[in-house]
Amino acid sequence: MNNPLKIAVAGLGTVGGATLQLIQAQADILSQRCGRDLVVTHVSARDRNRDRGLDLAGIAWVDDPMALATTDNIDVVVELIGGSEGIARDLVEASLKAGRHVVTANKALMAHHGNALGQLAEGVRAARD
Repeated sequence: MNNPLKIAVAGLGTVGGATLQLIQAQADILSQRCGRDLVVTHVSARDRNRDRGLDLAGIAWVDDPMALATTDNIDVVVELIGGSEGIARDLVEASLKAGRHVVTANKALMAHHGNALGQLAEGVRAARD
């Protein structure tokens, strides 16, 4: 199999925690469907000490989610922080500018800034190609 797709998850609330659990629980089927392994390598959330009932063994904890945008060996940043402004928007913009793929379930962010973020992503891609 090819190199694994290395994923960082920012936000480990209800959606972030469930996303991490699904990626871990469905690792084999996701690998078959994608043609490569999907591995969560980094996570970030507000409270490191909160018991989330998640298996974080082997996953690097990053206190500042903004660091995920430029950390080596991350292919995809999954933003599940929420909100249309602040750290969620900053992380998505910084990740796109760093050439990272971004996934978000943040409806508020997309409603308020979706067009601008799409243009940013297209501009970065055009500059890279």
